[in-house]
Amino acid sequence: MASETILNQKKEEVSKLAEKMKEAKLILLTDYRGINVESDTKLRKTLREANAEYKIIKNNITRRALAECGIEGLEDKLEGPTAVVLAAEDYLEPSKAIYEFTKNNEYYVIKGGVIDGEVKTAEEIITLAKLPSRETLLSMLAGALLGNVSKFAVALEQVRKQKEAGVEPEVKEEKAEEPKQEEAKTEVAEENKEEATTEA
Repeated sequence: MASETILNQKKEEVSKLAEKMKEAKLILLTDYRGINVESDTKLRKTLREANAEYKIIKNNITRRALAECGIEGLEDKLEGPTAVVLAAEDYLEPSKAIYEFTKNNEYYVIKGGVIDGEVKTAEEIITLAKLPSRETLLSMLAGALLGNVSKFAVALEQVRKQKEAGVEPEVKEEKAEEPKQEEAKTEVAEENKEEATTEA
């Protein structure tokens, strides 16, 4: 009877973990050996701020939950102590948080994981974690757009100054002078005609 109760508890644990995995954009497996209580507390706090969940789960439970989700390719990563990081909203910030933590804790290792349903190696996750944050990318984009707007504003200001300097009126004056040029040509032609008549 006791063994049946334990079995049901394990099934329920697997089911709950599988449900979270199905909703997660990030599933990260890490080796947490060598981490002390203080560092563990700080890491959990950082991950909570990144809207991620940090759990230390038995490998057998994690293995069965992954299988229930149809995720394959991480079986060999479930050896030794394994912590599971789950994030349902964003995968970049939690990945960056874990990567930054590993740089200051040499025994804490990223084993592998799943991003948007695709199994990733530790190297792929680290490469992703090195990318600029979303806020940085948005700031870069805003800066580029602002630069283009500024250039356009400068161009408009130059056009305004040219108009104020009378560039357009000068063009109109040239058009107004055209009849005068025609009159001058007519006068010259008449003078030539008169001279020819006199000579004759």
